[in-house]
Amino acid sequence: MEELLRQGVVVGIVATGVRLAAPFLFAALGEMFSQRSGVYNLGVEGIMMLGAFSGFLVTWTTGSALLGTIFSVAIGVLMGLLMALVSVTLRAEQGISGIGMYLLGWGLSGLLFRRYVGFITGVKGFASWHVPVVSDVPVLGPVLFQHNWMVYAALLLVPVSAFVLYQTTWGLKVKAVGMTPEAADSLGVNVNVIRYQCVVLGSALAGLAGAALTLGQANMYADNITAGRGFIAVALVYFARWNPWGVLAGSLLFSTVSAFQLWVQVLGIRFPYEFVVILPYVMTIAALAMVSRRVWAPAALGKPFRRGAY
Repeated sequence: MEELLRQGVVVGIVATGVRLAAPFLFAALGEMFSQRSGVYNLGVEGIMMLGAFSGFLVTWTTGSALLGTIFSVAIGVLMGLLMALVSVTLRAEQGISGIGMYLLGWGLSGLLFRRYVGFITGVKGFASWHVPVVSDVPVLGPVLFQHNWMVYAALLLVPVSAFVLYQTTWGLKVKAVGMTPEAADSLGVNVNVIRYQCVVLGSALAGLAGAALTLGQANMYADNITAGRGFIAVALVYFARWNPWGVLAGSLLFSTVSAFQLWVQVLGIRFPYEFVVILPYVMTIAALAMVSRRVWAPAALGKPFRRGAY
């Protein structure tokens, strides 16, 4: 266990944690916008899975990771439009429609993988880009400035999301629609349009989160590569209390725990393998249990809007 306390190892764990946080950040920030507008999407896991596969497949066939990433986002947009159609326009129960989206993404990605690929193979994903000068700073450089562009984009998305949510007219509309849609509607805000925009945005980011897994981290695709990260992203939104900075803190916490279990295996430390693998999921349950008594949620979360119903 002493090996884990060496400075190089600690820096390595934290740097790995920052790198692994990218998919959590994309998916959880997107889900935060969706839930802020009053729609929760439990299908994030399935959208991530389909985004991961489509990005991998396009990269595998064309050799372009950028094209694969664009395709992943496009798949997320399509899944978001379907989710919005079912949950916003048709006013289906959001929990059930979200589970349906998860099963659709899970089933389609598995089917298409067996049909068009059939075996595990690698692709050339995005290489790391060391930021000039600052990447050579001891400790800080390896932790923050030696990653690929997806990690930088995910971290930058946090202040951008906070600015959009708290400082723009559109962000105010999103919060109003999620709290009191009737009042927002009386002031001329189109509730359904705002909810469509948020659900599609959240799903596009979930697709990007999938691409971050296959093209920014693993450089390959395997069945169930998301391993529950989409569900953890949904839980992170509750943990963060629908705040972008809380999402950042939660994502780094869970990704650092994941990095810890990877380093334990890499160093060959005698520690029960099964225990370290389940650590991130145990953390999820523990965190949700701790915040459950003081949770705050948008008042209209999960409630379909029907003009004139009240």
